[in-house]
Amino acid sequence: MTDITPSEAQENEATETYTTASLVGVDLRVKPIGQWRPSHLRALRQADFDAWAAGALHADDVERFIELDATFDEIGEFTSAAMESAGEAPGKSGGRSTSRRSTRKR
Repeated sequence: MTDITPSEAQENEATETYTTASLVGVDLRVKPIGQWRPSHLRALRQADFDAWAAGALHADDVERFIELDATFDEIGEFTSAAMESAGEAPGKSGGRSTSRRSTRKR
């Protein structure tokens, strides 16, 4: 593991892009969907919101997210808003949908 200097950390943060979404009136920074890992989405689907926050939010906002101790409804609204502002509508997949109809000729 390599240690980075404070100036390198600041430069890295400056080049990262974030969008914001509001949780109980507090704006939190969210990474674009393309920077989320599959494990972040799995955590979100499994209602492991702390793990999702650790991967999808700005590092400085994770503790704030946990401290807000929002309700499931509030978190649901926040994650939907976060996903929309980060580039994808909730419930929508970027992958191809499978057809129910067979393509095989008879």
